[in-house]
Amino acid sequence: LGAGLVQLAHLHTSPNSQAPVPALPEKGGKTRHGIIPEELFQILYPKTGVTGPYVLGAGLLTYILSKEIYIINHETFAAACMGTVIIYGVRKFGPDVAAFADKLNEEKVQKAQEVKDLAMTSLAQAIQDEKKEQWRAEGRQMLFDAKRNNVAMLLETNRRERVHMVTNDVKKRLDYQIALQTLHRRMEQEHMVNWVEKNVVTSITPQQEKASIAKCITDLKVLAKVQQAKTTA
Repeated sequence: LGAGLVQLAHLHTSPNSQAPVPALPEKGGKTRHGIIPEELFQILYPKTGVTGPYVLGAGLLTYILSKEIYIINHETFAAACMGTVIIYGVRKFGPDVAAFADKLNEEKVQKAQEVKDLAMTSLAQAIQDEKKEQWRAEGRQMLFDAKRNNVAMLLETNRRERVHMVTNDVKKRLDYQIALQTLHRRMEQEHMVNWVEKNVVTSITPQQEKASIAKCITDLKVLAKVQQAKTTA
């Protein structure tokens, strides 16, 4: 009730009704006589003074009873007895029950904190694993680039080998053509030489042959004399 009054006072007194509502307190506020919140007295103090809340409560109770809005009967006494028992039980056993509830709450909070810490640890490990996988992915990109370069080098090597093979084949065919032309030229030259020699031999008469032989013998004798003179000198 006290928290609700605070929220209500905040909504009605704030110049901006759209302002964010503050968070509710974890523990209840102060009360008077066990059930009346302290905020009610603080709200009435500026307008009614210190005795204003008590006068307002007594007047309101008198009005309700005088107008018979509420009639006192046997149920009233039963409710008073039950309220007395409840108040006594709350004051007697309330601190122990509150301590037990706080202990249970602390255990639940501790378990929730352990679960949270475990989840944070697992998430942090997952983040580290994700970063490692991203780093590995970057390394795979470098590996793929290296493989692409190797494949490109292999393709270039194969292309150059084919070009070299084609060049060798063309060179061999050109060498064959050159050798064939050289063979044809040599055979033509030999055929021409044999034909000329045959015609020359055929055109020489026996007299010319004898004269040529005699001329050769004479030349050999002259050469022999010259060689003999050189030897004697």
